[in-house]
Amino acid sequence: MSRYISESLRRLVAERASFRCEYCLIPEANSFYSFQVDHIISIKHGGKTEADNLALACVICNRNKGSDLGTVLEKSDDIIRFFNPRKDQWEDHFEVTEKGVLNHKTSIGEATIKIFDLNHPDSILERQVLISFGKYP
Repeated sequence: MSRYISESLRRLVAERASFRCEYCLIPEANSFYSFQVDHIISIKHGGKTEADNLALACVICNRNKGSDLGTVLEKSDDIIRFFNPRKDQWEDHFEVTEKGVLNHKTSIGEATIKIFDLNHPDSILERQVLISFGKYP
């Protein structure tokens, strides 16, 4: 499957996401680095380069996710998949506190927070600043 993503498909993905990372909701306009188009199901796992399998991701979320599909949580031996922005609603799996911490509402949210390291101190600080300026979420 092709890794090439056309400019028109990149634009569709970015506009559909309202120019926010679809995993952590950070706005691209407030990021030092340009956002990337992520294969939700990676090519190595059979994912296709088509709109239904692509998400806009900040560099940190995309790097931490890599080609992974899920993880094992401490309380279980089951593999829990990550949040999928094409199938899931963000608010069903996460909530953000006024202090910028992301809390999980489901095991999918917990798995995503764990592997994407969404509560890294720098990420929390970034969300705090954005919240104070009314730019998050």
